[in-house]
Amino acid sequence: MKTNFVDELKWRGMLHDSMPGLEEHLSEAMRSAYVGFDPTADSLHIGNLVPIMLLAHYQRSGHRPVALVGGATGMIGDPSGKSSERNLLDEKTLRHNQEAIKNQLAHFLDFESDAQNAAILVNNYDWMKEFSFLEFIRDVGKHITVNYMMAKDSVKNRISSESTSEGMSFTEFTYQLVQGYDFLHLYKANDCTIQMGGSDQWGNITTGTELIRRIGNGKGFAITCPLITKSDGSKFGKSEGGNVWLDAERTSPYKFYQYWLNSSDEDAEKYIKIFTFLSQSDIESLVESHKEAPHQRQLQRRLAEEITKMVHSEEEFENAERASNILFSKSFKEDIATLNERTFLDVFEGVPQAEITTLDFESLDMIGALSAQTNFLASNGEARRALKENSISVNKEKVKEDYQLTSKDLINDRYIILNRGKKSTYIIKVV
Repeated sequence: MKTNFVDELKWRGMLHDSMPGLEEHLSEAMRSAYVGFDPTADSLHIGNLVPIMLLAHYQRSGHRPVALVGGATGMIGDPSGKSSERNLLDEKTLRHNQEAIKNQLAHFLDFESDAQNAAILVNNYDWMKEFSFLEFIRDVGKHITVNYMMAKDSVKNRISSESTSEGMSFTEFTYQLVQGYDFLHLYKANDCTIQMGGSDQWGNITTGTELIRRIGNGKGFAITCPLITKSDGSKFGKSEGGNVWLDAERTSPYKFYQYWLNSSDEDAEKYIKIFTFLSQSDIESLVESHKEAPHQRQLQRRLAEEITKMVHSEEEFENAERASNILFSKSFKEDIATLNERTFLDVFEGVPQAEITTLDFESLDMIGALSAQTNFLASNGEARRALKENSISVNKEKVKEDYQLTSKDLINDRYIILNRGKKSTYIIKVV
């Protein structure tokens, strides 16, 4: 069943602003709307998920989504909320990044079907690369005044920022004209009448609607969504390792899953509306259940499940969930053996390790494993006391001093997990 796009955005908390007449425009016929994505990396990150979900909801409401890869604008740098310019990328790198981004978008958008509203992907480098500077300032630049451009918040904020000692280059100043021309081009070539983006993009988008009015003698519309924030004030989409990427090689499915699982109650209630396709009634029911037993973290678990399945796969979600529960598993040794090495290392990230050779491992006794060969415990005497106190575990199973380590103890053929009590963990890596 097709949804009403604007109503869907409203109840999900995804509508920040829109131009008058938009709903009537959408009700008249199938419309095309676009969102731009920066191709300076070969992966999108979770900061891109809001505009991706905008396009996905748009397609589900019966309209045609257009994903624009900013091969040309990505070479310049958007001043909105940024304090520095980007580096120039060569065309080969841009094409590689474009293909990788399309593969990620295909998890959310239907590019392949023969439906009238099948998604399309375009790259503004294709129409900008042959556009000479003289042609641009003659055909586009003369229609927009400097006063109009200076009035944009993105420009004013950048120029007045005390932290930006180098000021704003002409290149970045003209960014809004280039983005505005993209809108005009898509209006003419693809009958695209709507541009969507974050609330910080309002100025750039409305420059496009102005060009459509002045050059195309038509009408374009703008829709923006709120910028996502976290309740604790920290930046959404960032972890200790930097961006949380959609690419499994950059951010493992386990870490991706953990990011959502660790959301606060307040954030999870907001995120589950924005980052899933669950219905309003399902979400309201989940919220009520969560409030009755918040310690079970039902909201976080369902949020992490839905978004991990969409971005990765059901299999990767199941692996991530199993890895998340593994420390509390009653069949720890069997379960840990099912994890691939990367997920294993993710689970035990930050746990101290010692490397020993295969030859040394063959003669390794428990005292050596705990102290002499690893320094997990301070001395051989402390190791003996801990073993007598029955506080030492190998792969979560209690052992005595006479226990002999063998290859059967190796996880992924190279790791052994030692514990003293519940809190002290150490890993032996056999190399």
